[in-house]
Amino acid sequence: MSLTYAIPDIHGRIDLLELAIDKIVEHSAGERATIVTLGDYVDYGPSSRQVIERLRAWRPDKLTVVNLKGNHEEMMWKVCNNLAELSWWIMNGGDQTLASYGQSSREKFDPQMVPQVHLEWLADLALMHVDQHRVFVHSAVDPKIPLDQQSEQTLLWKLYPKGFNLGHGDRHVVHGHDANPKAPIVTIGTTNLDGMAWKTGRLVIGIFEDDRPGAASEYLEIVGQPAQRQQFFRDLLRRALSVVGRRRRAADVTSDPTRPSKSS
Repeated sequence: MSLTYAIPDIHGRIDLLELAIDKIVEHSAGERATIVTLGDYVDYGPSSRQVIERLRAWRPDKLTVVNLKGNHEEMMWKVCNNLAELSWWIMNGGDQTLASYGQSSREKFDPQMVPQVHLEWLADLALMHVDQHRVFVHSAVDPKIPLDQQSEQTLLWKLYPKGFNLGHGDRHVVHGHDANPKAPIVTIGTTNLDGMAWKTGRLVIGIFEDDRPGAASEYLEIVGQPAQRQQFFRDLLRRALSVVGRRRRAADVTSDPTRPSKSS
């Protein structure tokens, strides 16, 4: 029986990523398996650069690693390539990412501090991973549109509305993005694994049997330290101030059967 492990939004928590890697290696016990990371490796947490470097270098024996793109990787890449306003990224945790690259809080924010090799890695990240029974994606898929015609906006930014339980055809959709400390949130057609780990210190990894449809058969729970109190309230305020901008951006895709997204 082969397994797929799904790791949701890390957001700069290298401590949780290292614990997750150790836990997966122990659980897989030398058997072949697939590991899908669901995106949002950067922002909010203190160690985005270290997370990127760890994932770039991670090539375990017998474990196939698939790194997906999240909306925060899109923000970071666009800003660093002068395709979006710096303030958009900073409001959504980019200041913490730049700090991990050595940016001083007393200096003007400088996206040029990010190495080109890291930007190339972000650009090459896959948007989804599909197997016989599931679609793994950062945020959502439109159930009415073929998988090969899904827009990047939907895959990276959409939020399923409350009570939405459709997968994609017969496939179960496994995603992050919709931060909820009570994760995993499971419906008949979807599994949301994003437990706001960067803030709570709790990371939930879904374990899916490749020959069995539906939700996870098991979960691994990683428990670390929660975010520092000062950072918690600072980021809470920053998120509140950026709500209007996120809603405006999401308005471009309101015709989809899922409601507008946020930047988590």
